[in-house]
Amino acid sequence: MVVLKVLLVLLLVTCAQGEFQPTQSNNHANISDLLDNLLRGYDNSVRPDFGGLPAVIEVDIMVRSMGPISEVDMTYSMDCYFRQSWVDRRLAFHGAQDTLALSISMLARIWKPDTYFYNGKQSYLHTITTPNKFVRLYQDGRVLYSSRLTIKAGCPMNLEDFPMDVQRCPLKFGSFGYTTTDVIYRWNKKRQVAIAEDMKLSQFDLVDCPAENVTDTVLHSDKANNKKQKTYVAEYSMLLVNFHLQRHMGNFLIQVYGPCILLVVLSWVSFWLNREATADRVSLGITTVLTMTFLGLEARTDLPKVPYPTALDFFVFLSFAFIFATILQFAVVHYFTKYGSGECYFSAEDFNSDSGSESEDETTPLKTTDDRRKQQSTVNVSNGANMFEVIPLSLCSIPPTPTKATRRSFLEALCCRKAVEKDTIYTMSPGTTSTVHFQRHSFSAGAGVDVKSRSHRRRRRQAPRFNSVSKIDRFSRVVFPLLFLVINLFYWYSYLSRSSRLPKSSTNVT
Repeated sequence: MVVLKVLLVLLLVTCAQGEFQPTQSNNHANISDLLDNLLRGYDNSVRPDFGGLPAVIEVDIMVRSMGPISEVDMTYSMDCYFRQSWVDRRLAFHGAQDTLALSISMLARIWKPDTYFYNGKQSYLHTITTPNKFVRLYQDGRVLYSSRLTIKAGCPMNLEDFPMDVQRCPLKFGSFGYTTTDVIYRWNKKRQVAIAEDMKLSQFDLVDCPAENVTDTVLHSDKANNKKQKTYVAEYSMLLVNFHLQRHMGNFLIQVYGPCILLVVLSWVSFWLNREATADRVSLGITTVLTMTFLGLEARTDLPKVPYPTALDFFVFLSFAFIFATILQFAVVHYFTKYGSGECYFSAEDFNSDSGSESEDETTPLKTTDDRRKQQSTVNVSNGANMFEVIPLSLCSIPPTPTKATRRSFLEALCCRKAVEKDTIYTMSPGTTSTVHFQRHSFSAGAGVDVKSRSHRRRRRQAPRFNSVSKIDRFSRVVFPLLFLVINLFYWYSYLSRSSRLPKSSTNVT
């Protein structure tokens, strides 16, 4: 019984295989016969419904990736699935299957639209591992032709708002030879431009991609057989999609805006430096100017040589102007305070000529003190005394060239120069270079007490100035930061509002 059951099963399997193979071969034969019948007498050089209504080509695009986007060449690239669909009633059929997946070799045997990209530059079809395209045929004669393309198209950019700009890169395509009387392009009603969910751009955000139908009008002229030239108008149907790309600003905030602001703030450090520190303030200003110049040139490396300034150029120029104004400010400070630095220079002839007349006008105690000072000064010079101390002119309150009227004031200033040390006074000795130097000497107890008490009285009336600060510096410490802040607020508000930047969450991509 077991053997009989096994033989029965084998017999049934053999019969089923015998019935399936003829059916499968019949299906293959039926499809081959169907295609042969469809293409028998088919002329692929004639459009569908020739002589009647124009053929309607429905198009939709699926964007897989986008980039790179070049401002120098003003181009952008995108990888997409480009789908075209039209109805060719000569290919309508009746059968058990609703759709036939055809080989790409059938494209050479049927009519297809001569679509090309108006602003395309280096578009190509993917061919790895085989040409990435397919054809579907429906019972009503509708043909679906899909291909994977990489399109490099031109994108005329306006960089006045760079890097806060929103660029609108168009993709325009249509028929190369057929006018609107033969072929009309339309977007697919169900979907027009679809964007892959995982698509990301390094420099931009795709915020919108509106699509529309357009018609291009072209004037043609014809002159034949030496007859008059004839001009006629030809209209071509086209489709247009604009990709709205909003630029990321993070890279420019880190590499340009941040360093520019820090350099401007660094140049303000000179307002807190002593006005006599000429070398320090000049070196700080020159260093910041050179650094700002290099930063401005580096910011325009990846930009085309456009004839108009961009928003980034305005900010770099603004920062450069503030740094340069800091150097000019110090020049003004140094010009108005140039008598407050350096050494006191006197003419030895003026000094010696004034000594006799000054001593006659002075009171008796002061005359005795001056006589003792001149005596000590003469002895010190003759003995070749050293340990000279140069008094900065900021400690003096007299003009650089003493006269008879200021001789007494000069001697009083010497006594109240700073806190008088015990039993110590400064004496004056003219040097060989007509520069007045001062040297410490000790006096007797009586003379020291007399000079010390008088110096304390005069010091209350005229205190010495150390590390003098200019009023212009005090004014600049407040005005420069406030002015820079106000200009920055106006700059950012004007450009951000003019560029119509949109948040990433408000994208309207279908």
